[in-house]
Amino acid sequence: MTTPDVPAGPDVPARAAGPDAPARAAGPAARVRAQAGFNAATILRNGEQLLVTIVLPALALVGLTMAPVPEFAGPDRVTWVAPGVLALAILSAAFTGQAIATGFDRRYGVLRLLGTTPLGRDGFLAGRVLAVLAIEVVQFVVLGAVAALLGWRPGPAALPGVLAFGLVGTATFVALALLFAGTLRAEAVLALANLAWALMAGAGGVLVPAARYPAPWDRIVALLPPGALADGMRAATIEHAVAWGPLAVLAGWGLLFALATVRLFRWSD
Repeated sequence: MTTPDVPAGPDVPARAAGPDAPARAAGPAARVRAQAGFNAATILRNGEQLLVTIVLPALALVGLTMAPVPEFAGPDRVTWVAPGVLALAILSAAFTGQAIATGFDRRYGVLRLLGTTPLGRDGFLAGRVLAVLAIEVVQFVVLGAVAALLGWRPGPAALPGVLAFGLVGTATFVALALLFAGTLRAEAVLALANLAWALMAGAGGVLVPAARYPAPWDRIVALLPPGALADGMRAATIEHAVAWGPLAVLAGWGLLFALATVRLFRWSD
């Protein structure tokens, strides 16, 4: 019995004529998509990852909207809370989750092994970034629905700013995550990434605007990556404008993190 030919496509290896002929490897784009799908599915099946990426931001959204403190300008609290929670969601997916996952992949030799496969190291990193973006889409849909139930109505004019800060913020915090994961031991990454997430959420201008902090901390927070990301999200959803100053701050930090990662990242312990 002969094996029927399988039509070639972007995700299907083409088979040469004959049942015993070797299959041609999938192209780079197909390998990256497959890796991204695997990474995203792994995150969605992991209870701890779901807790950090979706459950905790959702609890922060509901809690801060319902609580009387801290005070925000105007009576509609969710207008101020929701963009900060979206920034927190990006931190959770792009930084905390990726730092921990990559740190343990490095410890167990996964990064070293993948570097010798057709996927390669660049393909592995590209797959991780695409997986983060996919998870962020899920986050924004879930958190946006919860915020809408609480009365949030940002409008379509907010989309350009949200996209700009979402993409630049993702790149910045993925670079920071890889810097953590590629220079520290896995146990240290686990502890420090969770600690950094808590500090950025509580004192980094994410859930509470930087302008509400006492001087000079208000100016310092605005110049740090989490504060710039959250300020940009608030400007996009409240003022329907792209805040170019915070965007430049965020991009500058992203470039710095990326250069440090390229120089210092180690693929194995």
